[in-house]
Amino acid sequence: MSKLVARAPAKVNLTLRVLRRRTDGFHDLSSLVAFAGVGDRLTLEPGGPLALTVEGPGAQAAGPVDDNLVIRAARALAERRPGLEFGHFALAKRLPVAAGLGGGSSDAAAALRLLAQANRLSPDDPVLMAAACAVGSDVPVCLDPRARLMEGVGDRLSPPLALPPLFAVLVNCRAVVPTPAVFRGLGLVSGEERAGPLHPDVFPAAAEGLIACLSGIGNDMEEAAEAIAPDIRHAKAALAEGPEARLVRMSGSGATVFALTDDCRAAARLARRVSARYPAWWVKATVLR
Repeated sequence: MSKLVARAPAKVNLTLRVLRRRTDGFHDLSSLVAFAGVGDRLTLEPGGPLALTVEGPGAQAAGPVDDNLVIRAARALAERRPGLEFGHFALAKRLPVAAGLGGGSSDAAAALRLLAQANRLSPDDPVLMAAACAVGSDVPVCLDPRARLMEGVGDRLSPPLALPPLFAVLVNCRAVVPTPAVFRGLGLVSGEERAGPLHPDVFPAAAEGLIACLSGIGNDMEEAAEAIAPDIRHAKAALAEGPEARLVRMSGSGATVFALTDDCRAAARLARRVSARYPAWWVKATVLR
């Protein structure tokens, strides 16, 4: 079989509510998730033992190969479906690491899709979702990367949502924000309840109405993340200064922030301005779907 290729798009949390801290220490979430036109690229050359090479701007920050989520996803699938054919994965790591964009999770999901293709597994084979859930909370939603509501610990997904394309600028100020520290910063006690879940029907089908709706539903992790990495506020301010920015928010547990704009030209202008002023930051104009 010839080399197989998959995109691993960035995941963006347009909204993120923390509903409760469970008695097992995990947190139940409700989040509207969309996927960007930017991301990593994963290839698989089927045949031979399981192997991975990582290259690209984020390769060094991606950590040890043996602990990479691509390898962990392959092993999780092998535990549930013995006799799989593996091969050599090559990951082009373009997204910043630990950035609130689900980069590693999207890589893991891409690995599962490629292994399914190589082994002629149906895309809806339940073993793929079982392996995704075993690897991490963001992997299930990345398995079929389309806009959805993600709930629970990432294990409950709505059907794909028909959101309009949203033009955006993503900015990562290179701050490191460990997700467990952000959850601790929320200060929730075991069993404590917060806001109720979202519902797909609350999101309008037109971009103008959707942006207005999103402005009233924030990211509950933003304040705790900013306490750990104040540069997140700096990045948000840099986006908000632009007249093109309609909505500015943090994605996931940080540190990537995004601005929504009216069209692709506005996004490109804003991205150029922020990139010129802060050349060390990771800045991308993109479309969220």
